[in-house]
Amino acid sequence: MGVLLRCLLLLFVSVVAVPGAVAGRLSRNYYRHSCPRVERIVADVVAAKQRANPSTAAGTLRLFFHDCFVGGCDASVLVSPLTADRSPERAAEINLSLPGDAFDVVVRAKAALEVACPGAVSCADILALAARDLVGILGGPLFPVALGRRDARRSDARDVEGNLPRTNMSARAMTVLFARKGFTPQELVALAGAHTIGFSHCGEFAHRLYNFKSADGYDPSLNPTFARALQSSCANYKNDPTISIFNDIMTPGKFDELYFKNLPRGLGLLASDAALWEYPVTRVFVQRYADNQTAFFEDFARAMQKLGAVGVKTGRQGVVRRHCDALN
Repeated sequence: MGVLLRCLLLLFVSVVAVPGAVAGRLSRNYYRHSCPRVERIVADVVAAKQRANPSTAAGTLRLFFHDCFVGGCDASVLVSPLTADRSPERAAEINLSLPGDAFDVVVRAKAALEVACPGAVSCADILALAARDLVGILGGPLFPVALGRRDARRSDARDVEGNLPRTNMSARAMTVLFARKGFTPQELVALAGAHTIGFSHCGEFAHRLYNFKSADGYDPSLNPTFARALQSSCANYKNDPTISIFNDIMTPGKFDELYFKNLPRGLGLLASDAALWEYPVTRVFVQRYADNQTAFFEDFARAMQKLGAVGVKTGRQGVVRRHCDALN
């Protein structure tokens, strides 16, 4: 029994130690000598892009999440199908709706950095910094970003399936998915708070609006007035798949806690949003953040830092790509 116990303890320590060990190889001062103005350069590019295209923030946050949850934060999602020998992650069905402005802000920041510090800064670090800066621009929490990620040498669409949550997923299924990545239900809910900005296309939630098995034909968990307004707004979504609705209809351009306040009122747009309120395990955190913006900001910042350390490649595990949309 003693030997078994020691083995179990050793296994526990090794599993718990991995995320910390990976994060430990990253550093706030990684570019102190090779590119000391990296954060300023990225911040300036990001701010200009957000002013010109206000949808950039939400798209970049989503891009960062999709990158990190598939093989780690290694910029593999940025590789364009036009530059790859095989279908990259970006060509996977779930990634086809990732917005062009999110890719463009990284490309622009990379171009500026290549002028100032040629060959120094990875695309993965640029994406992590851009996501953080855009949250701050919209009024969200500011937090330090450790740097030193390397870019992937490969990108394969076949790696994507099963690693990202779907818009019709149950909260229980999402907690299982996030647990596989090392995240708690609380961290899941905190990260879901990114839906306080951005929009979703009608096709992602149309199943809640039309021919639903209910007396009114729509998902009864939706606020009735909201549901009817959505039915009207999305009526032509099959002919025009670009029709979209803000995820947070109250303050769509502000990073705040209103997303969480909306869920108990039946104003969650996606089925996966509504599910967080319906599932007791996650409901407690939805309520906590709805009542306390400071708690949400603090937990979101910590969860983003943890997300940014998922599966990172450092040193010879990766490369610094010359172009973010192409493998070296």
